[in-house]
Amino acid sequence: MKNLKTIALALFVAFGVSSATAQNKKINVEKSTINWVGKKVTGEHSGTINFQEGMLIFKGKNVAGGNFTVDMTSINTTDLTGEWKAKLDGHLKADDFFGTDKFKTATLKFTKIADKGNGVYGVTADLTIKGITKPVNFDLNVKGNNAIATVVVDRAKYDIKYGSKSFFEGLGDKTIYDEFELKVSLQF
Repeated sequence: MKNLKTIALALFVAFGVSSATAQNKKINVEKSTINWVGKKVTGEHSGTINFQEGMLIFKGKNVAGGNFTVDMTSINTTDLTGEWKAKLDGHLKADDFFGTDKFKTATLKFTKIADKGNGVYGVTADLTIKGITKPVNFDLNVKGNNAIATVVVDRAKYDIKYGSKSFFEGLGDKTIYDEFELKVSLQF
């Protein structure tokens, strides 16, 4: 039996077939970025959130999976300064929004991947925010050791109610739209 395994391994090597079918590529958390934009009736705010860890899984040259953890305590507003920045950062970390004292991380795990060609993949993933998991869909564009995606998230699905017309009537120009956008850039 040992000789049979040795012969099979020799055949795999001779024909260029690897016994390892998947390769995990960890992202560089210092060079990978998440930029967010949240809009309201009277304008918008933008900022960043940091990755804690993450990886893309490849089979050959094709994306076969991915898992990411985001440090929600790193929410940072970039369009404001001083007192207004501190207030918004604090409010986004409070229970009205992401409750980062209790929910320090958010996670994203790929569940389905469709190869659209030219390095573009249609991804369905489970996104967990505030302990609530819902599916999201987005396109992932991979070139070399880089990947980009724009992910639109409906905060109402994660029980983030503050200023949402999905939960409150008569907000008028104080309405904050439910959907926010994440522009993700991965380096691995």
